[in-house]
Amino acid sequence: MKSIKEIYRIGTGPSSSHTMGPRKAAEEFLRRAPEAAGYEVVLYGSLAATGKGHLTDEAILDVINKTGKSVKITWLPDTFLPRHPNAVTFRAFGKEGFSDADDPVFEMTVYSVGGGAIEIEGDPKEEGKEIYPLDKLTDIMHYCERTGRCYWEYVEACEGSGIWDYLRDVWKAMKEAVERGINREGRLPGPLNLRRKAPQYYVKATGYRDNLKSRGLTFAYALAVSEENASGGVICTAPTCGSCGVLPGVLYHLWKSRDLPEERILRALATAGLIGNVVKQNASISGAEVGCQGEVGVACAMAAAAANQLFGGSPAQIEYAAEMGLEHHLGMTCDPVCGLVQIPCIERNAYAAARALDANIYSSFSDGTHRVSFDKLVNVMKETGHDLPSLYKETGAGGLAKDYSQM
Repeated sequence: MKSIKEIYRIGTGPSSSHTMGPRKAAEEFLRRAPEAAGYEVVLYGSLAATGKGHLTDEAILDVINKTGKSVKITWLPDTFLPRHPNAVTFRAFGKEGFSDADDPVFEMTVYSVGGGAIEIEGDPKEEGKEIYPLDKLTDIMHYCERTGRCYWEYVEACEGSGIWDYLRDVWKAMKEAVERGINREGRLPGPLNLRRKAPQYYVKATGYRDNLKSRGLTFAYALAVSEENASGGVICTAPTCGSCGVLPGVLYHLWKSRDLPEERILRALATAGLIGNVVKQNASISGAEVGCQGEVGVACAMAAAAANQLFGGSPAQIEYAAEMGLEHHLGMTCDPVCGLVQIPCIERNAYAAARALDANIYSSFSDGTHRVSFDKLVNVMKETGHDLPSLYKETGAGGLAKDYSQM
């Protein structure tokens, strides 16, 4: 299992799979083919189906246009390459004004596999070395129980002490996204003409007492980050852009309301990252592959585990909280209206943040003993995702999105 740095990537929204991944792919393509006279980019499957709403073309053009050379984008939403639904082929041509009959001088096919990560066809999979000897949460839990260590201590043992500087930058990016988001008003970009809600929720929440105030602030903080993501702002994947509001919403609220030291928040981030990493290793965090259960569902599991640790949960209780966070998102479809990470994505982030806190409380009342393990649930999530029809997996063609035309 690789570093949790692949779960937490700081970048611009609105989508890790459709914006961050393609941008990274375009940069790598130009590094390999810097001297071409012209370029063609072919977007397949989910990247093509919701690419305009996710700003896929803008992310790619932002990179390639810097060369000053001509570029053509071809959209093939009904063509799926067998390896992954998010695929793009880059072609470099040796002369200006190339035609369809011309042969490219260089071609590269890339898969955006979730969380901003990419895989290049023909290249060995080497996005970071394997540093975790254990990749099942049950095995890690037993290790912690046997050694008296916490999940975050296992992360530190595998990653090294340098992980704390990285997580400090992650936490800084998350805090800044919350604080920008709760102060920005106005309309989100795109044809849906949605107004930002985070500032209103924040102001209204402060007028309530205790329980309602707590829940309202959690909503506000999660909305703030998700709205920043939808507007192309700087956020941190957790584990994706589309689900980036859940974990910051929970952690920012607990940090402010409980006056927690930053060190404890960083440890909670380490535990949450471990949860997301286990899912990425054994299933998927890509909405195009398994639906929104792999994004918001996993984010809820991460946030539930982080909260439970902050409230003193045992390794078993933390595992149980994570299991509940994901279990009650099983089967959730990915159906972005007009291909935008707005409806239902933003609202789902706020609701999942509240669910994460509920999972923490439920687990805290238990001794951590339960029948369905987190690892079993991850396997079920993977199977469920593969059984979902493709129109419910980030194509913008089914579910809530089916009555809205693509832009």
